[in-house]
Amino acid sequence: MEQNPFNRPVSTASALGGERFSQAPTLFPDAENVPAAAEGAYASADDLQPPTALGNRASNAFGQGSPSNLSVAGSSAPLANNFPYRDSAAPTAAGSAQHLGDSDKEAATSDAPRDTSPLGRQSDEEDGSKGSRKKLFFILGGLAALVIIAVAVAVPVALTHKKSSSGSSSSSSSSSSGPSTTGSGQNGGPTSSNPTTNAVTGGDGTTIKTENGTTFTYVNKFGGTWYDDPNDPYNNNAQAQSWTPPLNTSWDYENDLIRGVNLGGWLVPEPFIVPALFEPYVNGTIPAKDEWTLSQAMAADTANGGLNQMETHYKTFITEEDFAQIAAAGLNWIRLPIPFWVVEKYPDEPFLEKVAWQYALKAFKWARKYGLRVNLDLHTIPGSQNGYNHSGKGGQINFLYGPMGLANAQRTLEYIRIITEFISQPEWAPVIPMFGIINEPVVTSIGKDELTSFYLQAHDTIRNITGTGTGKGPFISIHDSFQGLAAWVDLLPGHDRINLDVHPYAIFSSVDRSPLADQIDKPCTSWAADMNTSWSNFGVSVAGEFSLAINDCGLWINGVGAGTRWEGTFDGGDGTVGDCTPWTDYASWTQTTKDDFNSFALRNFDALQHWFFWTWKIGASSVTGKIENPMWSYQLGLQEGWMPSDPTKAVGTCGNTSPATALTAEMLGGAGAGDISATVRAASPWPPTAILPGNLSPANVPVYTPTGTIVTLPVPTPTVGTADGWFDAADTQPMITPIAGCTYPDAWGSADATNPGPCGGTSTADTTTTDNTDTTDTTDTTVTTRTRGARNVIPKPRRTPPPS
Repeated sequence: MEQNPFNRPVSTASALGGERFSQAPTLFPDAENVPAAAEGAYASADDLQPPTALGNRASNAFGQGSPSNLSVAGSSAPLANNFPYRDSAAPTAAGSAQHLGDSDKEAATSDAPRDTSPLGRQSDEEDGSKGSRKKLFFILGGLAALVIIAVAVAVPVALTHKKSSSGSSSSSSSSSSGPSTTGSGQNGGPTSSNPTTNAVTGGDGTTIKTENGTTFTYVNKFGGTWYDDPNDPYNNNAQAQSWTPPLNTSWDYENDLIRGVNLGGWLVPEPFIVPALFEPYVNGTIPAKDEWTLSQAMAADTANGGLNQMETHYKTFITEEDFAQIAAAGLNWIRLPIPFWVVEKYPDEPFLEKVAWQYALKAFKWARKYGLRVNLDLHTIPGSQNGYNHSGKGGQINFLYGPMGLANAQRTLEYIRIITEFISQPEWAPVIPMFGIINEPVVTSIGKDELTSFYLQAHDTIRNITGTGTGKGPFISIHDSFQGLAAWVDLLPGHDRINLDVHPYAIFSSVDRSPLADQIDKPCTSWAADMNTSWSNFGVSVAGEFSLAINDCGLWINGVGAGTRWEGTFDGGDGTVGDCTPWTDYASWTQTTKDDFNSFALRNFDALQHWFFWTWKIGASSVTGKIENPMWSYQLGLQEGWMPSDPTKAVGTCGNTSPATALTAEMLGGAGAGDISATVRAASPWPPTAILPGNLSPANVPVYTPTGTIVTLPVPTPTVGTADGWFDAADTQPMITPIAGCTYPDAWGSADATNPGPCGGTSTADTTTTDNTDTTDTTDTTVTTRTRGARNVIPKPRRTPPPS
């Protein structure tokens, strides 16, 4: 079988009753230490047991989720540290070139006496002096042979190591090849001096050694090359594919197509992506429905590691090999959702503070190594921008809405500022050319005028740090709030490099029960024209999320225990009770079904042009041992054959009957970019003129004050070069913080709560000019801890559709 990163050898394991069953190909051919899951259809929330009843921790499934890597109660297979995922840095397929043969390993490590001359041992009857001369002869001969071998090895090695002009060196192995230029001094990063080790680079068939010492074979049939030199860590020579510009070349938005994938569920866990993380707790004392309640439940579960279980998830769900596979799949960008608590959290928020940032840094490193660009997406917002389970806490909107809406918006602006300072540094700017500042805000609650005011303030916050014009800081990605791209065509005329983001899901508003074959052309007829029109009239427009789902079948697609429209168990259905089994049991899909999904995917790709599939990986349920949401997993689709192995084949599948016009210079940061008129600014003041609901005056709601210590996102260790996490040395404004002595309402509570008014006097909430320090009580310098009322709100669907 031709080797590729998605068809590794598959092992099978015994299920209940000793029967063997088939599974999806997996990256983990060895089943040792892979945890268990029960057999049978996935259970409802009522069928699942709380952690205290899980003697064998049935939640311990793994990220890939194939049944062979699961053990059942009573199995001898050990669990993997009582956690759902095992490390995906697994050995490569048997026979890979990087592995020594058994005899070679024995020869390299053997302590046996060196008496294995081809002539055999000397006889005990031979003369001692004669034996000594023979021993000397063989010793000299052996030394001569070693010299010959050393020369034979040294010559080709020398030929494969070339010094670069910067003083660092590059090496290749197997069929490696790399860009002609080396040294980060040529691409914005610091140039290291006196390197002590050789740089490494390579292409298809070369061996990758991960930071934990494991190895795998890099398989890239599209001409991609990787680059990784510890002495030159900011080198940007890597190239994902031959048609994708290397990182040391600017992205051409006019001519280069973004073909990307989300790393959803990794640093912002979601129930339908990583169900095994939630399943132990959905029926517990604190039912886990979002990251807020999951964090509370984990923290209470000290017997299984407490909240540190979250970091184990970070370590194992996505690893370096995923990035290599993404490049091998013909993809050239990733969209990386991150939570705001990578910066900080407030004392009454239960999240694991700052730890996810360490894994975001790994993502940046691995993206650089494999030539992938990053669209960094701030997925959670203080108070929640949409009430969805992936916003931090489901159920209620408190961003720019309700009594604490303005204060939460202040926090959000600070976190946007701090993240911008980091990603604008020359060491990271080539890797992170796009920054999504707020994911899926619900404009129908917040208000379009209010949200536009926030966008202008965020735009100015970012461009005051980066400057304006091409190459100065990232594109600012703004979601269409499910209103359609056309609704934002006039957003902030004169802005500097804002791009629009649309998430075209077709399953959350109505049910289409027509056959898959009849829906293949939907992307072409529904989305292509809108994307082209937005590209022509506004500028860069991308689809930040979409999937192959043609219905809402699957585990927890609409939220934990929420049911599905297809089965008639969730509001918004068509009154028909359907069966989801044919859509979740991908092992039973016929080749025709797979071919139809493949065609559907190609039309999505072509209609959207610049896209990020949601999502790369879906974890298995710990109850069934299966991936229950196959239409959402790019990786599984590659393994099973319904996702296109070459996304470039999508070009032209929709016909492109109304192509977009060329981008103007202003759309790309040229002349006119950043010149927002006084009229536009007057129409979108900050803070906005009113806060919904109730048209609250921004001068009469609680706010924070800019008197806190600035938080700087840490750089990787050991530190190389001059990077310190802060791009603009002139940006010294203190960070906003609660006003000493004030008691604030619940920042995540009901937006209909009584407004207590400002603390410390009337405020404009302008963090750049206003000091809201409380002068009424100089003796109390503590911040009263805010309390949270328990709420049992079923989270809204993961994605809310645009209104009809």
